[in-house]
Amino acid sequence: MRVAMMTREYPPEVYGGAGVHVTELTANLAELCTVDVHCMGVPRDNATVHEPDPALADANPAMVMLSTQLRMANAAADVDVVHSHTWYAGLAGHLAGALYGVPHVLTAHSLEPRRPWKAEQLGGGYRISSWSERNAVENADAVIAVSEGMRLDVLDAYPAVDPARVHVVHNGIDTEVWHPGPALDPATSVLAERGVRTDEPIVAFVGRITRQKGVGHLLAAAADFDPDIQLVLCAGAPDTPEIEAEVERAVAELRKTRSNVFWVREMLPTEQIREILSAATVFVCPSVYEPLGIVNLEAMACETAVVASDVGGIPEVVDDGRTGVLVHYNTYEPRAFEKHLAEAVNAVAGDPEKAAQMGRAGREQAMTEFSWPAIARQTLAVYADVIAKRGR
Repeated sequence: MRVAMMTREYPPEVYGGAGVHVTELTANLAELCTVDVHCMGVPRDNATVHEPDPALADANPAMVMLSTQLRMANAAADVDVVHSHTWYAGLAGHLAGALYGVPHVLTAHSLEPRRPWKAEQLGGGYRISSWSERNAVENADAVIAVSEGMRLDVLDAYPAVDPARVHVVHNGIDTEVWHPGPALDPATSVLAERGVRTDEPIVAFVGRITRQKGVGHLLAAAADFDPDIQLVLCAGAPDTPEIEAEVERAVAELRKTRSNVFWVREMLPTEQIREILSAATVFVCPSVYEPLGIVNLEAMACETAVVASDVGGIPEVVDDGRTGVLVHYNTYEPRAFEKHLAEAVNAVAGDPEKAAQMGRAGREQAMTEFSWPAIARQTLAVYADVIAKRGR
């Protein structure tokens, strides 16, 4: 079997969970079939890189993205199945499938109707991205949802989709890369470099500066964290300058009453993120929308207790009371969410023995339920199914 894997992100340019997913899935699928990666960005030796139409260099980002997808679709010949990830590649997958008469499989990592704040970033391009996603989802031979919660979202947002075409294949985690322990090289310790104490409680956050990740809620909640809790905020890649400015103001306000707030704005290498997660007493995930949340799995694999909102697929990863604590979120009671988030963080961070117990249970769960080889085999089964149905 030969697969055209279509994605915006691919190493060395991986910004979020979808990019991590494609990276790990591709590596494990390569043991089972032939995978041709089609991506965007900087030149790479291990993938075909596609660039936008130069005539659209100053166009809306959504239009630029569509032009890149046209080139991607044209290049995906001589394969048995096309697999696209996110709306950034969904049109390419749809067109390649139609052009070459092969099945198109789409993995839904998030849904545009569930992210209305993207209009802040894309303007009218949000209507284009929404159309492109709808077209790809409704016409795909199969849709892979990364959680049961995501499957329900797909069917709710796109009722024209046949439920039999929507399959659940979870995100996974490499527990050899993500493991507990201090920095492999003490000389490169990101915590020591920034003055974070490892003998005091650490609450860590890792994520992009976007409405989806709930950074504003976290910073509001942090005002009520116990005084000895250090907050390590790994937050960068803002959607817009306005959102970045909001976070800057919130951090400045928080620092008026707390001296132990550490904001890491640059993208850190995996090993330094692993060091932060391993050292943390609690990892906090205040997302307002999260199809699954790979970063929660990364924290769990590092034996760290998780406090997270109960949205989307997070309850399928974080076992409330065993591997962490879930905090209820709804859009109309933000202050109640922030209050309960602070209470949950204080309770777990204030009980090191309980936090350590949750961390051990989290790593065990990550190792037994979310292995990438198993996820690759499940994905290959979806490919085989759509190819067989096309052949009937």
